[in-house]
Amino acid sequence: MVDNPPDYELADRMALTRPAQVKAIGHPLRTTILQLLHERAATVTDLATAVERPKSTVAHHVDVLTRNGLLQVVRTRKVRAIEERFYGRTARMFHVAAEPSSAGEGVPGDFNDFEVAARESAKAFEQGRLWGFIRHARISEDQASQFWDRMAELVDEFDRMPRSGETMYGFAIGIYPTGHPTLPKAE
Repeated sequence: MVDNPPDYELADRMALTRPAQVKAIGHPLRTTILQLLHERAATVTDLATAVERPKSTVAHHVDVLTRNGLLQVVRTRKVRAIEERFYGRTARMFHVAAEPSSAGEGVPGDFNDFEVAARESAKAFEQGRLWGFIRHARISEDQASQFWDRMAELVDEFDRMPRSGETMYGFAIGIYPTGHPTLPKAE
């Protein structure tokens, strides 16, 4: 049996409660770094090679993620006289908390996971390789909450899948209230 990724211990979920945390994951390179670390812990050199960017650039973004509690050093090793650090995520899943933090700050109102997903999926759409559905249903808030819990289980399953293949796939889900009209109650 293949172990579930990644190769280090981490929390299942972490609420992002500070605007700086949300801003940190809003940068495309930092999002990519977080995704790469879903597979295994990596050094700045490993990450720079994967994203084809200078080590100094990647080190800056790793530092931003670490300062905001999204990454941590999960192990070290001595290479000659230098201690090499391996970074890992602090949680499998990060979610934006809807409530303001204890300091009274809320998360930025312009943060949007679907904007990221739309940008990432544009090429797949053009190539006819985007699989997706959109549905609407008039349900209670309690039903929506229960449905969200089931979707979160699917996200967790997706996150824990053994890594294989050559293509990185994205997975975006959500549930949200709309302004769609509803039929009046039947007589």
